[in-house]
Amino acid sequence: MCGIVGFTGRRQRREEILKDMMDAIIHRGPDGEGSYFGESVALGHRRLSIIDLEGGSQPMFNEDGSVVIVFNGEIYNFMELRAQLIEAGHTFATDHSDTEVLVHGYEEWGEGMLQKLRGMFAFAIWDEKAQSLFCARDHFGIKPFYYYLTDEDELLFGSEIKSFLAHPGFKKELNEEQLELYLTFQYSPGENTFFKGVKKLLPAHSLLWKDGQLTAKRYWEPRFEPEEGKTMSDWEERIEQVMRQSVQAHKVSDVEVGSFLSSGVDSSYMAYLAHVDKTFTVGFANKQYDETDYAAEFSKFMGVNNYAYRIEPEEYWRNLPRIQYHMDEPLADAASVALYFVNREAAKQVKVCLSGEGADEFFGGYNIYKEPFTVSWYDHIPLPIRRAVGAVAEKLPPVHGVNFLVRRSKPLEERYIGNTNLMSERQKKKLLKHYTGRTKPTDLSRPYFAKTAGQDPVTRMQYTDLHLWMVGDILLKADKMSMANSLELRVPFLDREVFEVARRIPAQYRADAEHTKMAMRGAAARSIPEKTADKKKLGFPVPVRAWLREEQYAAVVREKFTSEAAGRFFNTGELTHMLDQHVSGKRDNWRQIWCVFMFLTWYEEYFVKR
Repeated sequence: MCGIVGFTGRRQRREEILKDMMDAIIHRGPDGEGSYFGESVALGHRRLSIIDLEGGSQPMFNEDGSVVIVFNGEIYNFMELRAQLIEAGHTFATDHSDTEVLVHGYEEWGEGMLQKLRGMFAFAIWDEKAQSLFCARDHFGIKPFYYYLTDEDELLFGSEIKSFLAHPGFKKELNEEQLELYLTFQYSPGENTFFKGVKKLLPAHSLLWKDGQLTAKRYWEPRFEPEEGKTMSDWEERIEQVMRQSVQAHKVSDVEVGSFLSSGVDSSYMAYLAHVDKTFTVGFANKQYDETDYAAEFSKFMGVNNYAYRIEPEEYWRNLPRIQYHMDEPLADAASVALYFVNREAAKQVKVCLSGEGADEFFGGYNIYKEPFTVSWYDHIPLPIRRAVGAVAEKLPPVHGVNFLVRRSKPLEERYIGNTNLMSERQKKKLLKHYTGRTKPTDLSRPYFAKTAGQDPVTRMQYTDLHLWMVGDILLKADKMSMANSLELRVPFLDREVFEVARRIPAQYRADAEHTKMAMRGAAARSIPEKTADKKKLGFPVPVRAWLREEQYAAVVREKFTSEAAGRFFNTGELTHMLDQHVSGKRDNWRQIWCVFMFLTWYEEYFVKR
């Protein structure tokens, strides 16, 4: 696992600029650095040594030096591809490098190489003969890739946006339009970012820069195509087989591999299959939010060592600015902070950890997937009547029953944007000083519903979450919090072979009114205790709701809410009113408060301090 940066053009002081860009992401690769300067390109690499410790330095070249790559990630089927390339006549300079496989794979197959890869990756390949830069991001978006075009038509790219700040052609400007979307999603969705002009290369997309022209295109698409005729037992067996294979592939390393362990089935099943020696857990003194006792018990069942760390409230709050800095963009998922600490503790002992991201999106694990099966009679009421009831309910305080009436007043494709739908347009209009409403959250989710027209509701929600929630929240925090601590995080559920099984599972074996990811839980129950396989997901829960009712922490938020920065974007009276309601117990506003507070914390890091 590493960090990559680079830019095109023939600017003066390229060596100094590239060095500063690499230094900005040194946390992604503290073990070494490398650079390449062609006539019209500069490539930089920071290395965290995992595979081929002696011979895997980057940038890496083909035989005559005309093709050069910088690469972040791991290719799990590289030995198989290496054998094919040797048979085709390619000569390898290393014995055990997945990076060199990409170099020769590009020579042999061009962009067709992407269809053959099994792994997580973001890379840039400079072709000296074609004078082109070919870049790609993995199938599910596990590894990040950002890019930016300067006024001089230079292309900047990198694993993290913060590296762009060191380039003199980069204009650091806030993209305020992204704030409206963020307040609903709790993360920065889609290809745009909070920095004007900076874009994310979307999952399963490639990027070609040639003759000053930039072309992005999709090279693969996940599709759910349920296969009828098999029993639940059949699917459990297939899941068990493919997960065992995936976990073993993800353990390939020349350094020790550990595993995260919360109290849910995903991490428990994965840790059991992996047979690692060490598991890592974080918790809090408040037992309602603590999973360390469970992790210790389950680790004892597996016969492995568990290392648990209880986070103190003061250190949680003290590290918030640092965490938002590492995120590159604001993220209001409170669990991301807990993830920072579990990565920090794991990094003290190992360089690689396995984690359970992706199981919910693949197998139907979120509680919201139960919704189509609950109070289903209400959906038979004529839509115009439901819309009228919802319009009235939307003007009432957002309590549980009212939220139901608002949500079910609209068809699924009009109301579902992902696992989180935090603030309505009405709420944002009250809070924001410059509300425009130009881009609605459903503008981002609508294309994914269009591609799943005619399929069952659970499939349509899963497909949307794969493209929005998983990439924008789940994988963002997984990558940024692990890399902040120079730890490689691997996600065995997010594997192409695993998805090949998951996408065929009929909806009735994924979720119903009472259960989620049923087939996967059944597969897990073949190996781990049934009570663990059936356990509700918590995923490093955090007691922010309670903390915000304590004066010492409410005061920290209040100071941000009345700051000059807050006054630039928000009606601060509405912010403090929202906080007062929560502190007094009149309303549970913690998630809305946290969303605004994290934005202001991030904004201060990037636009006030720097």
